[in-house]
Amino acid sequence: MQGVLGILVFLGLAWLLSEGRREVRLLPVAAGLAIQFAIAFVLLRIPVAREGLFVLNHVVDAIETATTAGASLVFGFLGGGEVPFALTAENAPYIFAFRILPQILVFSVLVALLWYWRVLPVVIRGFSWALRRSLGVGGAVGLAASASVFLGMVEAPLAIRAHLARLTRSELFVVMTCGMSTVAGSIMVLYANLLTDVIDGALGHVLIASVVNVIGAVVVARVMIPEEGTAREAELADELRYASVMDAISRGTMDGLRLVVNVGAMVIVLVSLVALVNHVLSGLNVAGGALTLERMAGWAFAPVAWLMGVEWAEASFAGTLLGVKVVLNELIAYIQLGAAEPGELGDRARLILTYGLCGFTNFGSVGILVGGLSALVPERRVEVLRLAPRTLISGTIVACMTGAIAGLVTS
Repeated sequence: MQGVLGILVFLGLAWLLSEGRREVRLLPVAAGLAIQFAIAFVLLRIPVAREGLFVLNHVVDAIETATTAGASLVFGFLGGGEVPFALTAENAPYIFAFRILPQILVFSVLVALLWYWRVLPVVIRGFSWALRRSLGVGGAVGLAASASVFLGMVEAPLAIRAHLARLTRSELFVVMTCGMSTVAGSIMVLYANLLTDVIDGALGHVLIASVVNVIGAVVVARVMIPEEGTAREAELADELRYASVMDAISRGTMDGLRLVVNVGAMVIVLVSLVALVNHVLSGLNVAGGALTLERMAGWAFAPVAWLMGVEWAEASFAGTLLGVKVVLNELIAYIQLGAAEPGELGDRARLILTYGLCGFTNFGSVGILVGGLSALVPERRVEVLRLAPRTLISGTIVACMTGAIAGLVTS
């Protein structure tokens, strides 16, 4: 009953924080939960679908092999090429900046090409149609929510730029929560690489988590700010179209380059800041050990991890990862999950956290969201500023619910 209790608690918290508790409709909430369970059950329990997740491992391997070919030409042995000297270690060093980050660059170009070839737009329109039919969201919201599975939190609203000014307050909050609850397609391969040793079919699990999170984001956002009507139908914006294959490659490369620089810089800065704060706190001895940010996060989020279905013996470490995700970002949390010792987390806890850590919900993303939406729809900047802090809560609730659902389905 752990996971069931967790889902009820998470939904109850959303309801307590609702702007209109009496306006919350139970039928759409129940329908959304049923859809989340159905997607998770089909993809995690049906053998054919589950095997499809393992097939996606070949996608990760292919991207890694292709990226190594380019990176080794530019960076030599640092990028995976032949080492020109004798090694004292058992294996060649696997350097994050030269082996992992270039894969983001390559995958960003692949996303741009799939967009130009109209593969992603067709998928997004199909997903948008399913959202409209099942949850009754408006066309503009359905498109933005669907696009957020593959695009970033700023790029997804760009797909409905012409309609942002006309969205209701509830719809705007849905769009913002979807952006915070998912991860961009261009960065999924990075998380998959970090989790390769943690879980089989890592890329598939991250993709499923992002899809399930979209449904959860619609449900939770409408509980916290009940719907007030819907905006009219919308089409994908011209801003996301490419003129040719070379245009898609060049723009995808530049977009990926900005993302690579941002990810690399954020990892350096955030890990350094955590180390600095831990150094300051290290003089304080609490509960038999030096006080650290990780320990504090573990204490605060351990009950949340337990409600997601993690055993209490593992809840402190799992809570640490959840806290790191919110305070820093999900990348650092996934790095720590990938580096976790076998005895710290069991297989079930690792699966739950793979889903529970998925999403851009953190303090830094709030700033990115505010900046992006303020540029796209400046006339609603004040409203965006008021809603943005609430997406930290809604996005966290969504991810925790998805983790609980994954734990229940695989029990």
